[in-house]
Amino acid sequence: MFDSHVAILLDTAAALVNVLTDGGDRGRPYTAPRADALPEAIGAVLPGEPAVSMEEALYLAGTTLKVRRVFEAMDGGRDDEAAGIVNALVISTGARPQLNRVPGEPWQMHFHGADDTLSVGWSAGFASALTLAIGSDLGGRLGVCQAKGCDRVYVDASRNAVRQFCSRSCQSRTKAAAFRARSAARPPA
Repeated sequence: MFDSHVAILLDTAAALVNVLTDGGDRGRPYTAPRADALPEAIGAVLPGEPAVSMEEALYLAGTTLKVRRVFEAMDGGRDDEAAGIVNALVISTGARPQLNRVPGEPWQMHFHGADDTLSVGWSAGFASALTLAIGSDLGGRLGVCQAKGCDRVYVDASRNAVRQFCSRSCQSRTKAAAFRARSAARPPA
C-alpha cells in the first residue's frame, strides 16, 4: 500500500479532481465551482491550509485538469499516456523529495516544488505521489467510477484492489439497477 504521506497526497488529488472538474457525480450532472467560488472550494479540500488566493486557485485548477487525465489514462490502461502527463507535471513544478521532521516524529519524506508557494507545493506533491504510484505496481489503484452517470475519481485502498466505484452510493445504485434488470428479464411466474 501507499505510505501515509503519499496516500494523503493521492486522496487530496482525487478530492480536488472531484470538486474542480465538471462531469457526473452519483448519477447527477456536476458543475465545478468557478470564479470567486474557486479559492473557497479548494481551501475546503486542502487540509490545514490558510486562505487560498485566486492566483493559487487558478494554478491548482490547471493542475487538477492534468491529474484527472492521469486517473482516466490509468483507469483506461493507458499507462504511457499517464506517465507522460505526470513527467510533464514533475518538470513544470520542479518536484523534489525532501526529508522533513515534525518534533517528536521520525524523519519523513515530503515533496516540494521549485518554490514553496501553496499551489506549486501541492502540485509538486501530487506529481510526486502519482510518480510513485505509476512507477510501482500500485498505479492500477487510480480509478474512475464505473457507475452510470458518474465520473468521479478514487484511489483504491482496498486489500485486493477490486474497487470500481467512487462511493458506496454509486456501488449501491449500480447493484440495484442490475437487480432490477435481472428481475425484469425473468419470465413472470
